[in-house]
Amino acid sequence: MIFCTVRAAPDLPPELSTPGLDPLFIVSSEKDYAQANIQANLIRNRLRKVPRFRTMFSNLIHYPRYSLYWSKADPVPPFIRQEWKRHEEKHREALWHLAITDTSFQMAKEVYADPEVTGKNRYKYFERPFLPFHQQMPLNVVFAVTKTEPYTFPPTSAKYPPIPSKCTVGTQTDYRDAEVQTDPYSPEYVVCQESIPELLTLATLTWGRGLPAGQAEVEMIERAREKRAWEATLPCLSDTSQFEKRRRMMNAMERKEWAFREQEIEKLQEIRLEVLKELLKKRDENQNEVNMKHLNAQWSKLQEAKEAKLAQIQHRHVSAIRKLVGKGKNIEGKLERRNIIKDYSDYASQVYGPLSRLGRFPDNNSEDSVVKNHYLNTYEGLVELESCLPDFVTQPRIRPPKPKVTTTKAGFLKRAARMDHELAEVHKAILDKKNKVLEPKKLLRFLQRKSLPQPRLPTPTLEMSSNEEEDIEMAVIYLQKLLRGRVVQNTMFEGKEKRLELIQELRTSHALQEDDRLLKKAEKQVTLALQRQRNLHEHKVSLVENHLAGLEGRVLADMFDFLSKELVRLQEERRIHAFAMLAERQRRMREAEESGRRQVEQRRLREEDQIFKEVVKVHQSTVTSYLEDIILNTEENTAEEQARAEIEKMAEEINDIAYEMESRRTQLQSEEIVAELVYSFLIPEVQKDFVKEKVRNAQQKHILAAHQIIHRHTEAMLRKNFVEQQQDEVSDTDQLLEEETQNEKNN
Repeated sequence: MIFCTVRAAPDLPPELSTPGLDPLFIVSSEKDYAQANIQANLIRNRLRKVPRFRTMFSNLIHYPRYSLYWSKADPVPPFIRQEWKRHEEKHREALWHLAITDTSFQMAKEVYADPEVTGKNRYKYFERPFLPFHQQMPLNVVFAVTKTEPYTFPPTSAKYPPIPSKCTVGTQTDYRDAEVQTDPYSPEYVVCQESIPELLTLATLTWGRGLPAGQAEVEMIERAREKRAWEATLPCLSDTSQFEKRRRMMNAMERKEWAFREQEIEKLQEIRLEVLKELLKKRDENQNEVNMKHLNAQWSKLQEAKEAKLAQIQHRHVSAIRKLVGKGKNIEGKLERRNIIKDYSDYASQVYGPLSRLGRFPDNNSEDSVVKNHYLNTYEGLVELESCLPDFVTQPRIRPPKPKVTTTKAGFLKRAARMDHELAEVHKAILDKKNKVLEPKKLLRFLQRKSLPQPRLPTPTLEMSSNEEEDIEMAVIYLQKLLRGRVVQNTMFEGKEKRLELIQELRTSHALQEDDRLLKKAEKQVTLALQRQRNLHEHKVSLVENHLAGLEGRVLADMFDFLSKELVRLQEERRIHAFAMLAERQRRMREAEESGRRQVEQRRLREEDQIFKEVVKVHQSTVTSYLEDIILNTEENTAEEQARAEIEKMAEEINDIAYEMESRRTQLQSEEIVAELVYSFLIPEVQKDFVKEKVRNAQQKHILAAHQIIHRHTEAMLRKNFVEQQQDEVSDTDQLLEEETQNEKNN
């Protein structure tokens, strides 16, 4: 959070003041700080979009694709104080920093006023202050109220009994609950003579089967009314002149009913088809779920077997490594006695930490000593415990430690600090020597030869006369004195160079002459003046840097805000573009599927139309053949009756003539008649068979020709239908390929 206020201070020099700003000395208040804090916390960057996986691609208002959550992450570290600093606190903080840098400055002690907790300010300590955008805790009373004895009311007199303020009255209704309501009651009815109420047409509808009436029942009632109105407009059956009109009206109504019935059948078929699709889809989903369960169970079983196998291999590996290490420790296979002192001195031995594989379980009943607390083992207990904790526990405020001053005013190292450093070095050397582990001597596996050191050669001596030897010895002694004195002189010089700062410190603090003291005092005054000048300069530079940092922070905040908004806009634009591409692809796929279904539906409709035409033709041919049979039978019966009547009439005439001729004929005429009868009986039968055979041969040619024409026409129709079906399939395939090519080009 960046909060800065730019004002033109009157104490700044003209080159540091900013033109165009408020010339008055106006500083920010606590209200401005709270407003800037609220604006910094209400920026959009603190909101996080968390997607909902169930409705991730939804554009509906009541099914949002993401949720907005307030981020609890605070960019300001918790050890930085975010409370409003008044001018007194800022002045006190500046004085504290000055006291750290300048040891000669003495900071005045703070005198705190009496808070009067039990007096007029008691109400301030009953509730926690409301700090915006901070974690709120339950509003608890800080100071408990003194416990008082409960007030006991005096006993009431028996003369006037108390009147209760509340009473309970039971009621009973004449209506039943909806849960136990039965079917509505249908009373008996009586129909008047010569009247047919319209309501009786709904007598077939009962509760739960048509009642209460819905849209289908209303449409059925309207159709029944229309049919009754149509029946009223039909001509009367007694009027023969209107018979043709009545027939046309009935045919039209029959076609209309057939069309309505076909629509109902199609609706039922579509509903059944949808139900069948849903059932198939559910069956596939259930089958997929069962398959996934089987696969998951098999995978988990194999995974458990794999883990068990790996654990077994790891156990064998550890056991083998342990055995190899044990064998490596005792290669020769010698038996060693137990070293009790070594076992008790080594805290990693079996005495302190026995192994469980050896049958020792030291923590077998360790759960008996576990402390089970409601406040530590449950979430509700933790929440209750956290609500009872004070603010400084959940929101610790870390103050940086003050640096320990180890130098004097003149910048030299203090004697105590030098002594502490030397003691730390000595302690470290002692610890290193104490913790140094001596390497144990390796056991000799083989005999080794020890080499003897070579003896020193004897020192050569020079034999001289006594005087000469004495002079040389005295000269050597004098030379040794000179060398030793030079060594001591060099050692003193090196010590002086090493402790030159200490000598200077002693000279500055233990000056005995008055001139040196005055000189040191003047140097001290000059040094303090320079320090004050440097502090003023640093203060001015810090003010300018603060103003510049505030301006830079505001510009950077605006720039980052703009960049973040542009980034969000670009992401939203890309996401919308991706959704548009997905929607376009899905639309094209659906159009392709719909075109395929439409073509299949059109092909099916053509086939159904052809089948319907063929069925109608069959029905028409059936009706025609039926009518022809009726007409032929009627003609045959009529002709048979007329022929029988004519034959009977002719037979009577012939009988009369025959009886008359029988009475007049002779023997010769009788033989002639017998001969003619025999001729007329034999010859016509032969001619009849000949004519029948001739007619049969003539019809055989027409029947064969008709069969050939019918077969040829049927084969042509089948071939045409097959070619059209193949062409439709090829066109569908080409269209799908073109659409896929277009989609790939667009992508």
